[in-house]
Amino acid sequence: MKSKIRIVTLVENSTLRSDILVEHGLSLWIEYGDKRIIFDTGQSNIILENAKTLGIDLSCADAIVLSHGHYDHCGGLAAVLEVACKAKIYAHPDVSLTRFSKKSFGTRYVGMSDEAKSSIHTRDVIWTRDPLEIFKGFWVTGSISRKNNFEDTGGNFFVDKQSKIKDEISDDQAIFIESRSGIVVLLGCAHSGVVNILQQISAMVGRKKIHTVIGGMHLVNADMDRIERTILNLKKYDLKMIAPLHCTGNGAVEKIKTVFSQQYANCSTGSVVEL
Repeated sequence: MKSKIRIVTLVENSTLRSDILVEHGLSLWIEYGDKRIIFDTGQSNIILENAKTLGIDLSCADAIVLSHGHYDHCGGLAAVLEVACKAKIYAHPDVSLTRFSKKSFGTRYVGMSDEAKSSIHTRDVIWTRDPLEIFKGFWVTGSISRKNNFEDTGGNFFVDKQSKIKDEISDDQAIFIESRSGIVVLLGCAHSGVVNILQQISAMVGRKKIHTVIGGMHLVNADMDRIERTILNLKKYDLKMIAPLHCTGNGAVEKIKTVFSQQYANCSTGSVVEL
């Protein structure tokens, strides 16, 4: 019998609760049977305050999975590791690369902080370049194959301050869980493309249907053609729940909410999903 799943959004850009802190970032708390997993740690230490408010004991965490090495997903790592003393870290080998984002106002550093880089080496780290089943039925995808010609990293990302060497964000990875309801997919930012991610997971598990997708889809800078092609592909998986978060972008979220009106869920900070 497959384990029950409970997913609590610890950090996200928005909330429906007045007692919860928000920031541009993402962190999910996952209860999977008797296992406890932290998926990303947000931008700062507010994850600690929100966990306390929500009655979640981070010290019980068995694992910390990092979706990729951007500041808004790894910023709270050092603080979390001081509390989650027994947790193993699962991350792609490129997670600590130096990275920059080129904006109209200039180039800024968007990679993992020095504090987070130092903290990651204080604990057992399991490198996930390839798919890995960390608990029975609970997988980290490792690197995602980029097969679709309409999906890209979703922005001007580089590994040098001069913005000459493109950052493909090859460390982008997701989680998928074989639940009682079906396949549950959790996304960090989906820099490799949400459709690429779902295609790879579907091929791995040999199923054409996916029950739930929760997380960032990095469509914030996407044009309408990409958004519409993404939605067209999402329809193929017969989704029962979809919760676009964080970097999906308001335009894409509204389009998804319209198309998937019966399946759409608001999983902003403080929300709880049980499967």
